[in-house]
Amino acid sequence: MNDGVNGVALAVFILFFVAVTVMGFLASRWRRAENENSLDEWGLGGRSFGTWITWFLLGGDLYTAYTFVAVPAAIYAAGAAGFFAVPYTILIYPLMFVFLPRLWSVSHKHGYVTTSDFVRGRFGSKGLSLAVAVTGILATMPYIALQLVGIQAVLDVMGVGGGENTHWFIKDLPLLIAFGVLAAYTYSSGLRAPALIAFVKDALIYIVIAVAIIYIPIKLGGFDDIFAKAGDAFAQINPATEKPRGALTPADPSQWTYATLALGSALALFMYPHSVTAVLSSRSRDVIRRNSTILPLYSLMLGFLGLLGFMAIAAGIKVQNGQLAIPQLFEDMFPDWFTGVAFAAIGIGALVPAAIMSIAAANLFTRNIYKDFLKPDATPEQETKVSKLVSLLVKVGALVFVLGMDKTVAINFQLLGGIWILQTFPALVFGLFTRWFHRWALIAGWAVGMVYGTVAAYGVASPTQKHFGGSSAEIPGIGEIGYIGLTAFVLNLVVTVVLTFVLRAVKAPDGVDETSPEDYTGEAGDPGVKTELPPATAGAAH
Repeated sequence: MNDGVNGVALAVFILFFVAVTVMGFLASRWRRAENENSLDEWGLGGRSFGTWITWFLLGGDLYTAYTFVAVPAAIYAAGAAGFFAVPYTILIYPLMFVFLPRLWSVSHKHGYVTTSDFVRGRFGSKGLSLAVAVTGILATMPYIALQLVGIQAVLDVMGVGGGENTHWFIKDLPLLIAFGVLAAYTYSSGLRAPALIAFVKDALIYIVIAVAIIYIPIKLGGFDDIFAKAGDAFAQINPATEKPRGALTPADPSQWTYATLALGSALALFMYPHSVTAVLSSRSRDVIRRNSTILPLYSLMLGFLGLLGFMAIAAGIKVQNGQLAIPQLFEDMFPDWFTGVAFAAIGIGALVPAAIMSIAAANLFTRNIYKDFLKPDATPEQETKVSKLVSLLVKVGALVFVLGMDKTVAINFQLLGGIWILQTFPALVFGLFTRWFHRWALIAGWAVGMVYGTVAAYGVASPTQKHFGGSSAEIPGIGEIGYIGLTAFVLNLVVTVVLTFVLRAVKAPDGVDETSPEDYTGEAGDPGVKTELPPATAGAAH
């Protein structure tokens, strides 16, 4: 363990960081279109990405600092419970195959840029669209915050984050610099920047994981010794809880928590604005379907990443902040130059999704708040300008989560966002297949889920934080400990179904559906399916 700055690792890290920064700014010239001043170009890359670009973009979008830092840190701290992320990613892709091609088709037909655009057009409700937009922006901020925590962990281990007694500005200056660079090239290049950088990010991650799962076990005596040492460590009693620290397999009382975390997280992932943005940037339905079959390669990588948590225990890594465990493992195990490569993989793996997330949240604000409620006659150029500015503000909002929440269990940042974004599932996914649900019932169900989920999450404490200390709690009336997001979703769905029956019975007025059944099955090139809407009609208020 280095007491000072790891100069070699830092030099390699800076080299890669400068390279991807240059790529980020040059990306504005990549696949450049004649009309750059539109959200289709800045926010969706011209809807022109093929299978491989989409695969890298989705990989960069979905496998983030959460994957490289938070999941192994959870396993390092609690054992196999952290592996819930592996079945959750396995569940995602069949869901993706079922509903995202339909969303792609209807979005290309009508020029939808966001999920809220679709909800507004499908249910004829600006109120429901606003609810989905606000939820998307809110849920994205802690997810961006998680990426910043990942960068900060790498900087701290390299010795450039400052000590505990260092003034906060000096301590966080390297993070602020990285934050500023991210903001600058996102503003300049839009979605093309993370799409181009994702190639470098994924290549680095695969190289680091391939080396780590071979090289580190050899140094530690093999996987038998790793699992034996991890098992012994988890058997020790935690003085704070008077229970074992963790387990190599989930104990009976925690199996329900494990299952609900996996299912709830799987249902939530493609509700996030950044996930949908990456999907809508593809050029055809077939690109999405092909990606649903090859993206599971990342799930294999995630399983290997999870094992790093056990390796950190076997290597004797002792850190107060669990998010430092894997960066510290790399520094202790690898030669300095390859430590820099590994740290660059983590840092770039945080920058790419943070860029996509800020773009997606900005698109939601521009299309579904600014255009719908503040300036209905906004031109495409004005929309793009507002989106660029809001993409900067969203990153500032993420800093609030970094400063205000417990960073020692950063996986809760993602799980908190999941609680909120999961409440948009009925309007978006069910809306792609049926219009039976009433728009007012969907708003009421969303409100109940959001209020319950937020209050329940606020009431969870951790050893270091009084509120928002976790994302699992006792299920009312049942007593099991489960993922708050899934409990809130069930309440949301019950309220929506009951109220829909009531509102249909009293013949409450329904909104106008601007879509038709054939809109959900068309492919690019089919009659009536537009891959780029004329500026005069793109995003028209409904």
